[in-house]
Amino acid sequence: MTRAGVATPAPGATAENALGVSVFLGMAKEMIEGAFPPVWLRGEVTEFKPHRNGHWYFTLKEENASLKCKVWKSTIPRLPAPPAVGDQLMVFGSVNFWEVTGEFSFVVTRMEAAGDGLWRRRLELARRALEKDGLLDPARKRAIPMLPRVVAVVTSPDGAALHDIVTVIKRRCPSVTIAVVAAKVQGEGAVEELVAAIGRVSRWGGADVVIVGRGGGSREDLQAFNEEAVARALAACTTPTISAVGHETDVSLCDLVADLRAATPSAAAEHAVPDVAAERRALAHRASRLRHALLRRATAMRERTIRAQRDLRTAIARTLERLRARVAGAGGRLHALSPLATLERGYAVARDMATHHPITRAADLPAGARFDLVLKEGAIRAASEGPIPAE
Repeated sequence: MTRAGVATPAPGATAENALGVSVFLGMAKEMIEGAFPPVWLRGEVTEFKPHRNGHWYFTLKEENASLKCKVWKSTIPRLPAPPAVGDQLMVFGSVNFWEVTGEFSFVVTRMEAAGDGLWRRRLELARRALEKDGLLDPARKRAIPMLPRVVAVVTSPDGAALHDIVTVIKRRCPSVTIAVVAAKVQGEGAVEELVAAIGRVSRWGGADVVIVGRGGGSREDLQAFNEEAVARALAACTTPTISAVGHETDVSLCDLVADLRAATPSAAAEHAVPDVAAERRALAHRASRLRHALLRRATAMRERTIRAQRDLRTAIARTLERLRARVAGAGGRLHALSPLATLERGYAVARDMATHHPITRAADLPAGARFDLVLKEGAIRAASEGPIPAE
């Protein structure tokens, strides 16, 4: 630059036109941040520190180079999990130059690790939090009603899962009412919509069972059902719940907190309602078996009764025969001891005329005493001539 033919030095070229530090750092910020578009970087995490203001700070290192990184608090909910020292990360973001201190750093907006390490860590942290609050305790799980009147389905109205659920329920139990509570099941806003939909069903209270789920997909597609907020909403639902997320091999946090986990949406529908036609066939089969069992039991009882009657008659006859024999024997012995039997053998009994008592001593009949002499047939009046002297 020139002024009146004299060259003017550039700003900062001389001591006289030195730049202020803030101006210089502002210029550096424009140049540095403008020179680098958003980019992916790779490195090892060191010195991770979650700050009390909610931001994350860590260093990304590779061989002899290191770069300070930060994640703003507003970005954290969109990341899988906090990194740990030693993690090999790929981070996406942009250069940040803080002109107040002249600090150069990298602002991270996306984060990935080799494999699915961060997603596993996020899942494990959420699982531990749910377990700590007792939401994974098997004792809190409720039974699914056998004959529901209304089944609420929380899922996407455009997904194949809803079609499968409706088809199975209508085939198995056409009288059941299906209440569809629409919600996104993946992508931006899915977590919020699922939480809101589950809350609406719980507050409504008109359903007997709730199916929450979706069809298969990638890990990212199923991520909404691994979010702690959705799992807690499902655990708090006042209506018995069935979780049906993805395929049989997929197990989500919602599967863990639900009252029942179904392998697929179709399986969830089978668990939710009975197969009326099959139940009728089973009932008819059981009724037939019961009739045949009762018939067999009645026949067996009749045969046992006939045998018992026959055995009773035989026992009575034998008992009577023994009693007759015993009576006959007792009668014979009694007859042998009877005075009449003695009389039949030619003996006679002297009897007092007044008292009719037998007279057993000769001394009781002095000479001239009168008495009756009882014979086998009849009695005669007699008088004693006195006792006969002993020989």
